Amino acid sequence: MDKVLDGLRVLELGQVLAGPFAGAILADLGAEVIKLERVDGGDDARHMGPDFRHGDAISFHIFNRGKQSVAIDLKSAAGLEAFERLAASADIFIHNLRPGVTQALGIAGEDLCARHPRLIYCEISAFGAVGPMKMQPGYEPLIQAFSGLSSLNGGPDDPPMRSGASVCDQGSGMWVVIGALALLQRRQHTGRGGVVSTSLLETALVWNAQKADAYSNEGRLPARHRSGHPGFVPYEAFDTADAPLLICCGNDRLFAKLAAVLARNDWVDDERFASNRARLSHKAALMAQLVPLLRMHPRAHWVERLEAAGVPCAPVHTVPEALAHPQVQALSIQRPVPGEDFDLTALPMSIDGERPSPRGPAPRLGQHNRQYDLPPPATT
Repeated sequence: MDKVLDGLRVLELGQVLAGPFAGAILADLGAEVIKLERVDGGDDARHMGPDFRHGDAISFHIFNRGKQSVAIDLKSAAGLEAFERLAASADIFIHNLRPGVTQALGIAGEDLCARHPRLIYCEISAFGAVGPMKMQPGYEPLIQAFSGLSSLNGGPDDPPMRSGASVCDQGSGMWVVIGALALLQRRQHTGRGGVVSTSLLETALVWNAQKADAYSNEGRLPARHRSGHPGFVPYEAFDTADAPLLICCGNDRLFAKLAAVLARNDWVDDERFASNRARLSHKAALMAQLVPLLRMHPRAHWVERLEAAGVPCAPVHTVPEALAHPQVQALSIQRPVPGEDFDLTALPMSIDGERPSPRGPAPRLGQHNRQYDLPPPATT
C-alpha cells in the first residue's frame, strides 16, 4: 500500500498505551515515528508482562511496531538540545506524560510551538487540560470509574465493572490522530501548527454521551443490561442448549420474523408484545416465554434459522472462536510483522482496498540513537 503519510515525521514521547497507540496509527499509515524513551529502561510498557520477544512484553510490541527508538535524557542539557533539534524537523509531537512534566522541562505546548511554529503539538492527559484535577495522573480503570462508564457495564445486580478493552486510552490516541490530521490540513493554508489536547476523561465522557445526554435532558438513566439495550426488546444475549446467542430485534418487523421462526406468531397479535414500546412494558412476560424456547436447541440450530429469516443475531464468541471464524479470517486483519515470527492486529480500515500493515517491528531501546547523533544508552 502507498504510504499515505510518507514524509511526515512524528516525535512520540509516549508511555504505555494512549500516546504510543497514536504513534502506532501514524506509523502504520507511513509516517516516520521516532519514539523518545528514558535511557534507564525506556517505556514502562517494555516490562508490563513477561518477556515476549527481545526482552519486551507483547503490549510493547503491539503499540510500538514500525517505530524508531531514541533513548534520551531530557533532564540533561545535552538531551534537551537534542530534543530541540528533533522538534525542529518534526511535523507532529505526541506525549502523554504526567501533568507538569513538560512545563518543568520547558517543552509545554505554547513554549515549544513558539520556538517551532509549524509543529503540531498533541498532548494526552488523564483528566483534561483545565479544571481542578488537571494536574492529577490517572489510568484506564480509574477513569472508567470516575467518568461513570463503569456504572453502565454489567447487569442490574452486578457491581460496576470496567470494559475489557482499554477504550479510554486507545480512544484518546485516536482523537489525537484526528486532531493532528485536522491541523495538518490547516497548516497547508496558514503555515502554522497548533496544540491538540485530549484526555482519557473526555474520551470516556464521549463514549458515555448517549446515556449522559439522556440524563441531562430527560432526567433518566437506563436500566443496566449485561448485553441488552434499554430501548429495544428483545435485544440481548440468550442461553441456547449449548452456548449463548445474541438476538437484536431493532423494530417490530424483525420481532415478527423472530416470532415466526419460533412458531409463536400469536405474539404479533398480543397487545403486550405487538409493538416495541409494549414489549418494553411487558418484558418479563415475554422473556418468560422466549427464554425456554431458545434453550430447546443448540446455538447453531438457531443461527441457521434466524439468519435465513433475516433476524440479526450473533454467537457470543470467545476470542479464539472469533479469530477462527471465516469472516474474521477473510478480513486478514492480523498481519505478519516484518522481520519477526509473529502477527499483530493491523488498523481497522482499508485505503484503496488495501489494509495498512505494520511496517516493521517494535524497536530495541535506543536502537536508532546513532542515526540522530546521540550516544547509545548504556543498556544497549
